[in-house]
Amino acid sequence: MEYQEILENARTCIGKYCKACPVCNGKSCKNQIPGPGAKGAGDTAIRNYERWQEIRVNMDTLCANEPVDTKLSLFGKQFSYPVFAGPVGAVNLHYGDKYDDESYNEVLVSACAKAGIAAFTGDGTNPAVIKGATAAIKHAGGLGIPTVKPWNLETVREKLALVKEAGAFAVAMDVDAAGLPFLKNMTPPAGRKTVAELRDIVDSCGELPFIVKGIMTVKGALKAKEAGAAAIVVSNHGGRVLDGCPATAEVLEEIVKAVDGAMKIFVDGGIRSGTDVLRALALGADAVIIARPFVTAVYGGGENGVETYVAKIGGELADAMSMCGAASLKGITRDMVR
Repeated sequence: MEYQEILENARTCIGKYCKACPVCNGKSCKNQIPGPGAKGAGDTAIRNYERWQEIRVNMDTLCANEPVDTKLSLFGKQFSYPVFAGPVGAVNLHYGDKYDDESYNEVLVSACAKAGIAAFTGDGTNPAVIKGATAAIKHAGGLGIPTVKPWNLETVREKLALVKEAGAFAVAMDVDAAGLPFLKNMTPPAGRKTVAELRDIVDSCGELPFIVKGIMTVKGALKAKEAGAAAIVVSNHGGRVLDGCPATAEVLEEIVKAVDGAMKIFVDGGIRSGTDVLRALALGADAVIIARPFVTAVYGGGENGVETYVAKIGGELADAMSMCGAASLKGITRDMVR
């Protein structure tokens, strides 16, 4: 299956909001919610994409002509690429009723595992969403990362029980989801978390690595470290929760320096090519997360679409590494970008 075919197929069934654009850069959907748009004027999602493009890569082919290794080891697992599918919720509302959250996660988790990577799965006010997601992860041998919304501690513990039963190799919480309109004034309650509250959640995970998603400042990163998180995701929720944010590419490097290796660092937001992946790793990220394009891949080709998209990104990364003189992920260095 070709990627262009995936896009063409997706346009027939992805609903009235998403346009399945050749490049998902936020310009077409802007602030369209429901839909894949962003909060306010939609500025943050567009900025996320554009700032990666402003970072140029330094070509250097005067190096050993050896095979390129794109594999990543993380939390005791090995992956073909440092790329993860991002969590997406309410897909039938935002992208069309071909899938609901349960059927979407079932396809995504399985396909990502077959392609040698892993998917973050979403959560929602409907308890069936997390149940379906964790069931899909269990079926994939634990190769998935459930992402729990910032509910109250009692509800989080109930969901963590499902996560542990599924054998997931890590669990995440998108703390920035506190800014999603559908979580306000809901039951169970959800919202911002103090360091002490986050530490209680981390303690409830036991040995399971806990990932805090939605970090955009050095201060926030150090709070996550204080709470005992194993990793953070530098993320502004794709621009969907606060207009006027800096792009993730603008804050990544300063956060990496402040963390100083104490936690693993993922980054998302406008990453759309293998060259973008290299840019992110050169600025210090351990791995990247891509969300919206995986929706297009599922709607346009199911499992085959996801595998095609992963191969596309992975191939672009390998090519960029080869042309910049990196034979492995550890070989990607800061001087490869400007």
